[in-house]
Amino acid sequence: MDAHAGNPYLAGAMAPVTEEVTAHDLPVTGSLPAELEGRWLRNGPNPQGAVDPATHHWFLGDGMVHGVRLRGGRAEWYRNRWVRGTRVAAALGEPAPGGRSFGDWELGPNTSVGGFAGRTWAMVEAGTTPMALTYELDTVGYDDFGGTLPAGFTAHPKFDRATGELHAVCYAYPDHPDRVQHVVVGAEGLVTSVTDVAVDDMPMVHDMSLTQTSVLVYDLPVCLDIEMAMGGSPFPFSWKPDHPARVGVLSRATGDVVWCEAPQAYVFHPVNAYDADDGTVVVDVCRYDSMFDHDRLGPVGDSQPRLARWVVDPVARRVTETVLADGAHEFPTHDPRVGTLRHRFAYTSAGLGLGPTARVDVETGAVLTHDHGPDRFGAEPVVVPKDGSTEEGDAWILVCVNDRSGGPAELVVLDGGDLDGPPVARIHLPQRVPDGFHGAWVPDTTVSP
Repeated sequence: MDAHAGNPYLAGAMAPVTEEVTAHDLPVTGSLPAELEGRWLRNGPNPQGAVDPATHHWFLGDGMVHGVRLRGGRAEWYRNRWVRGTRVAAALGEPAPGGRSFGDWELGPNTSVGGFAGRTWAMVEAGTTPMALTYELDTVGYDDFGGTLPAGFTAHPKFDRATGELHAVCYAYPDHPDRVQHVVVGAEGLVTSVTDVAVDDMPMVHDMSLTQTSVLVYDLPVCLDIEMAMGGSPFPFSWKPDHPARVGVLSRATGDVVWCEAPQAYVFHPVNAYDADDGTVVVDVCRYDSMFDHDRLGPVGDSQPRLARWVVDPVARRVTETVLADGAHEFPTHDPRVGTLRHRFAYTSAGLGLGPTARVDVETGAVLTHDHGPDRFGAEPVVVPKDGSTEEGDAWILVCVNDRSGGPAELVVLDGGDLDGPPVARIHLPQRVPDGFHGAWVPDTTVSP
C-alpha cells in the first residue's frame, strides 16, 4: 500500500526527494548567456523521514533549497540541501543550527530563498526567523539581523531599488494574535523600523505589496481556527467567510493605515503595485474565491487562482476588481526594474502546474505562453534583466521544468523578448525538483562566493 495514499501533497510532482545531491559541470542544451553569473535558487517543502499522510499539511514539510551556479556560459554545479532546522539536524545526527528561532520553531524555513546584504536566507512566514545559508547552501544558523528583528519574518519581503531597503509584513503564530508588523530592513541587513498594525482573528498574511509611498496589508478571510488549534492541528488556519476582507494602505511616511473593503477572496501572491495619479493604488493579484475551506492539507483543492487587478481607493475606502486573463495563473513575478512602479507584464505559471509559462500584458490582456512540451510543466518564472537593457521585459526568464513521469528536472532559460520561441538553454539537472513554492536569481554582485 502507498504510504502517501490520500495526500496529493506527498505524491506525484509534489513528492519529496530523498537524497542530497552535488553535481558539477551540468550538461546544457543550447547556449547559456555568459552574463548570467550567480545562482538560481529554489526552496520548498520536502519532508525528511516519514510523516502521517492523513494530517500532513504541505506548508509544514521540512525546507529544502535547490541551487544552480552559473558563470561564464557554464552551469558549474547543482546542489540540494535540507534547511537544518532543529528537527532535521537531529534526524541527520548533526548539531543544532546556530542562533535561535523566534518561538523556538523546529521547522527549517521552507517557502522562499533569496540574497540580501551579502547573505543568503531561507525564509518562511508565521513566526520563524530566517535561516542563513552558505553560498553552497549549507545551513549556518538562524539570522535575527543582528538582534534587531523583533519577532518572525516573512517569505515575501519586497525590495525597494530606490532606497536599498527590504520591506516585509510579518505575523507570528501564536505569539501575536492581535497584530501584524511592517518591518523595514536597511541595506546593511539591520531592522530600521517596525510598525504594529492591529488586526482581528489572526489572519494568515502570506505576502504584501509595496509602492513608492505605501505598503499594502492583506487582511483576508483565512484566519486562525480556534477549534483546529485546540484540537492540535499543526496548521490551524481555515476559510472564515464571516471575516471581512480588506486591504490596508499603510503610509510609509507616517505609519498610518487606511482600511479598504475588498472582494471576499484570498490572495497568496500579488504581482506588483504602484501609486496611480488619481490617488488610488493599483495592484495585480492572483486571487482565489476560497482557500482552506474543503481542502485542509494544502491550497489546491478549493478554487482556481485568477489574475485580477485590484484598484485600492483610500478615499472611498473600497477595492474594485477587474479580471485580467482567462484561466488559472499563479506564482506571479515581474521585471524587478519596475518594482513599486507601473508595470506592463506579469509572468506566471499558467494552468496551475499544468504546463506553460505565461506573460500577461496587463494593459491589453494579451497572453503569450511558452509550451514546455507534452506532460512537462514550468514552475515560478524568475525574471533577470539583460545586461545593458532598460526596457521592461527585455530579460532572461529562468524556469524550473519537470515532467509528469518524475524524470530529472531542467532549468530552462527563455528569452523574454521571444517567450514563445525555443529555449535559449536547457540545463539538465541530476534529479527532480518537487513542484511548488519560490525561488530567486541571486547574482554574485549581491552575494559573493
